[in-house]
Amino acid sequence: MSQPEIQPILSDFDAVIFDMDGVLIDSEPLWKIAMEHVFGQYGSTLTHQDFQKTVGLRIDQVISFWNTHEKWGLTDLQLVENQIITKLIFLIQQAPHPLPGVIEILSFLRSKNKKIGLATSSSQKLIETVLDSLGIGSYFDFTYSAEFEPHGKPHPGVYIQVASALHVAPQRCLVIEDSFNGVLAGLSAQMKVCCIPEKTHFPNPRLTVADFHFTNLLQLLDAWQ
Repeated sequence: MSQPEIQPILSDFDAVIFDMDGVLIDSEPLWKIAMEHVFGQYGSTLTHQDFQKTVGLRIDQVISFWNTHEKWGLTDLQLVENQIITKLIFLIQQAPHPLPGVIEILSFLRSKNKKIGLATSSSQKLIETVLDSLGIGSYFDFTYSAEFEPHGKPHPGVYIQVASALHVAPQRCLVIEDSFNGVLAGLSAQMKVCCIPEKTHFPNPRLTVADFHFTNLLQLLDAWQ
C-alpha cells in the first residue's frame, strides 16, 4: 500500500491509542499457530488461511464462530480459550520482539507529552505478557482489554473507554490499527485511524476506509519528524 498524500498532523491529537496484536508485536502468526494447535486437538482441519476470517475479533468470539461454523459441538468454550491463551503466552515468551518502530515511536510520543493508550481485543493477561516481554509497559498511560466490554471490535466500546480514561475527547485521539475490524472500531468511536496492515492482512482493499495508511511505524514516525 503506497503512502497517501494526506498525513496525520501530530498537533491535531492529544492521545495516540495503539492496538496490540500486529501493531506492537508480530503476534498474529502466533495466534494462528496456537489456534491450529488447540483446535486440532478437537479434530479441526482449519489452516492459518482460514483464520484470516476472524482476525481482529476477541478470542471468545473466534472460538464461538468456528465452533458453530465447523459444527464441533464444543460445550466448554472457556476451556478452549484458556488452552489457546496458554499456548500463545508460551510462544510470545520464547522470542519477544517488538515490530519495527515501536520503541522509537513510543519514545517520540512521550517526548512530545502525548498521552498513550492501548486498546486490544486480547485479554488483560496477554496485555501484561506482551508489555512485560517487550519492556514497554512504562510508556502507556492506560491499557484496556475488550474482554471487559459487552462487545469486542468492530464495536467502538474499547476505544471509547480508553479515551475516557485518558480524559481526551475521541476527536482528539489517533488510533493505530492493523485489521479491518480494528479500523472500523476506531472510526465508529469518532477517532481518526491510521492503518498499518499486518503483513498477513495485506493487501485488503477494505482497509482504505482508514484515514491514514503507512507501511510500518517507522514510516509514520518519519512523517512526524
